[in-house]
Amino acid sequence: MSPESQGQNEHYLSIAWRGFRTWRGDRPFWAGLFTMLGGLPIMYFPYANMHLGNMTLAMSTTAGAGSLIIGVLLVTLGLTMWFHSIVRVFAGVAAILLALISIPVANIGGFVIGFVFALIGGALSVSWVPGEAPAEGEPAPAAPSEEVPETVSFAKDEPLPEGVLHGAGIPEQQTYDTTVETEGGRHRAG
Repeated sequence: MSPESQGQNEHYLSIAWRGFRTWRGDRPFWAGLFTMLGGLPIMYFPYANMHLGNMTLAMSTTAGAGSLIIGVLLVTLGLTMWFHSIVRVFAGVAAILLALISIPVANIGGFVIGFVFALIGGALSVSWVPGEAPAEGEPAPAAPSEEVPETVSFAKDEPLPEGVLHGAGIPEQQTYDTTVETEGGRHRAG
């Protein structure tokens, strides 16, 4: 190893990739990507022509302008999720509504491809929450270790060590003495 700092020898692509990962983690990246991918087939298919041999199949509909508007709005909402993530809930709800509107307007939502992508992108945007930075003076949370701790058992009357979870969230089992409250084979409630 050389005494040089590791940052000086890094390749510019690894620095760019690390910067992109940081940028991607601060916003609903996948929501924006899925929303934009949903908008593309919705605005493309009404203007596309498919050639089958000598025959041309035109998929254009009378609502081509509506399809174009829905697709452009979905792409715009995806970019909004990326670059203005404070309005992610509004953008997600709008993307879901536009995806639903695209079913009757835009060739069954871009032949279901655009509909599904826009629906997933909108749902991801609504559910995304930014992470919280650790408070100053607090250490960053450590990654969970892969080692499985040994099971420790204690005697019933022995005091338990400090900091051990003692069956947290598990209520104690209550036992009932059924011989005391029997009145001729019937319970007091019956």
